[in-house]
Parts: sequence; structure tokens; C-alpha cells
Amino acid sequence: MDDTFFNIIHTSDWHLGQHFMGKSRQAEHKQFLAWLIEIAVAQHVDAIIVAGDIFDTGSPPSYARELYNQFIVNLQVTGIHLIILGGNHDSTATLGESKGLLAYLSTHVIPGALACAHEQVILLNNADNEPQALICAIPFLRSRDILYSTSGQSGSQKQQNLQQAITDHYHIIYAIAEQQQTIIQKKYSKKIPIIATGHLTTVGAKSSESVREIYIGSLEAFPSSAFPPANYVALGHIHRPQRVGGEEHIRYCGSPIPLSFDELTNTKTIVKVNFKANEFIAATPIDVPRFQPMHQLKGNLEYIESQVHMLAKKYDMDQPAWLDIEVAQQDFLNDLQLRIQHMVEGLPLEILKVRKARKTQTHSLAAVTKETLQELTPIDVFERRLALEDWNGEEQQAKKHRVSEAFQQIVHNISEEG
Repeated sequence: MDDTFFNIIHTSDWHLGQHFMGKSRQAEHKQFLAWLIEIAVAQHVDAIIVAGDIFDTGSPPSYARELYNQFIVNLQVTGIHLIILGGNHDSTATLGESKGLLAYLSTHVIPGALACAHEQVILLNNADNEPQALICAIPFLRSRDILYSTSGQSGSQKQQNLQQAITDHYHIIYAIAEQQQTIIQKKYSKKIPIIATGHLTTVGAKSSESVREIYIGSLEAFPSSAFPPANYVALGHIHRPQRVGGEEHIRYCGSPIPLSFDELTNTKTIVKVNFKANEFIAATPIDVPRFQPMHQLKGNLEYIESQVHMLAKKYDMDQPAWLDIEVAQQDFLNDLQLRIQHMVEGLPLEILKVRKARKTQTHSLAAVTKETLQELTPIDVFERRLALEDWNGEEQQAKKHRVSEAFQQIVHNISEEG
């Protein structure tokens, strides 16, 4: 292959070790990681970039660590570089503990923002030790690592300061990469691309239920215009694959497996990215196989029962499909759980969740309550809107509490500003 060409695979949000409604994702992740290596070899890629959230928690179970380590060992024999970035779910200590050792296995680990900015610029060489690409390896940026706290600031000031700190971090790293790019061009008469990474929410990105808020009360989303002019920006954190700001070269690849039932409507992908010299050529999504059948059924009991019998014909008991069932309000009875369990008895189907359909809100808050907005405080309106959502379960209740507290803090800050 002409060495002026350089190809990567962009992936993110593996969430190894996820415990999903009482089910382990170990088998799915094992199959995905084996498939990923096969695809990388078949597509002749030079590097794989994992843009954050390698693990689902900061203290992943031992089998998740084993999957991670075995993947690195299996990939190393292919000669493909691996760049691992920490995400908001990852522990910097957990990822960083093996960083030095993994460097001997063609693996670069950046668990968090580093004290030395130069260490976040990674030069990738080919088998002949000639430069191929520069990576601005930027992980999830924790505010404590890039921003000094100042007392007396309003909420909007904190938000602006954090956004500026993230922007500055990107441009500092990019400036170092540009300097190296110039030196390489003079020495080798060769242009190489600069690839940036990130793990954050950008303006306009479409999220899903399983995506955790990162900067509650301080930064909602990062504008795509604030990224430096890298040849490609490989992003993680959002589980739905999508371009950012309509740009082909700024992308979320999405998670490789559905991490919540509402992600079933989206095809899961990795992205192959092609460069020639220092030019971005194309970003091509590659569909990831569904390793565990999952379905979301919505409707009345009669419709759900018909769908259950149809699905039962597609699967066998060796790998039953997982079901999330949403029952129409008028059919939501006290013995509903038992009735639905009876429907799937002896079938290759497992019910993970049964819930009541949300009411469709067709009128404004003012029309429903017979009140005008002038009679309500902003917090009143917000709390009534929250009440329309389904907050069943401890996790959802905790989320509701966080969102409510964040809104109250915003209102308080605005009030103090006068």
C-alpha cells in the first residue's frame, strides 16, 4: 500500500462490564471485540481510536478488564496502533495503571488531561519507522483538571469559563501537533494528517437514555466551531452515530452495542476514515452486527401478544431475545406482569422491563392546570414538566433529583445577577 495513505477505525463507548437490567453484556462484548479485529485487518487500517468510555464504571469487574487486556494482546500481533482515551465513565487511575506496560504493545493510553501537553500529541509511525499521522489525544476533560475554581462567579460565568478552558486545551494541543507536522514535512518531504479526539456533548447532538450528563449545571454542550481545524475529529460519549454541525470530518461513531432499548432504532456502527497525505478523504460507517437480539414492543395486550408469537418463531432457547414492553394505559392492570410472563412461558424470549405508556400531552401546562404562566414561578413550571415524565426506579429518581437541583441553581444564579 502507498504509504501516503492512512486509514483508521473510529469507535467509542464500549462500556465493558455493563450490567443491563440484571443481564451481563460479556458475551456481546467478546464477540464485538473479535469482530473489530477481523474488520480492522480486512480493511487494512493503520490505527484504531477508542474515544472514551472503555468501561461502564470506574471499578469494572474482572471479566471486563480481561476482555480489554485480551483485545490489546490480540490486536498487537496485527501491527495496528491502538489509541485509548478515557471517558466520563472511566477511572483515570484504572486506565492509567497499565499505561506504561501497554505502550510496549503499540497501545497509547490517555486516561485524562495530562500535566504535560506534549504527551497528548501522539506520533504514529509505520513499520519502517516513518511518520504516518499525528493524534491530538484529548480524553474526557474534567473541569478540575483544566479550570481553577473562583468564588463569586455566576452560573453563566462558570459555563463560559469551562467552555473557554476546553477550547484552550484543544488549541494548545493542536498547536503542538502543527509544529510537529511542519518539522516532519521539512525532514521527510511528506505531509501527514492531524486527527483530534474528544469525549463530550456537542451542540445539537442527539442523545439516548443511557447517556449520562457530564457537566450538569455548568456546560450543556460544546460548539463544533470551537474545535481546531484538524483533518478529522473522532468523538465519543453520544451513543447514536452522527455527523456534527453537518461536517463529514467531525463525527460520533456511536456505541457498538445498544446500551438502552431506545437505541434499537439506530444502526450501530464503527467508522472507517481514509486520509491521503494530510487530506481527509472519506468517513465510512461500517454496521456492527447485533450480537444479542433485543426488541421493544408497544401497544395494547392483544397487539403485544401477537408480536410475542411472531418473535418466538425467529429465535431459539440457546439465545433468547430480550424484550422491553410498553403497555397502553387502558390495559395496564395489577396482574399485568404475571399475564405477560405467561405469554412468553416456554418461548425463547426474556422480559427485562414492563412499563405503562406515558400519557400524550396535547395541551399546554396552562390549559391543563387552568392557570396562567404569570401565576407560576419558573420552578413551578419546570417541576410540572418533570411530573409528566416516567421516573420509576431509584436510578430515574436520582436523575430527576439532579436535574431539579441543577435547574434551581440556574434560577438562583440568574436571580442573583439581577
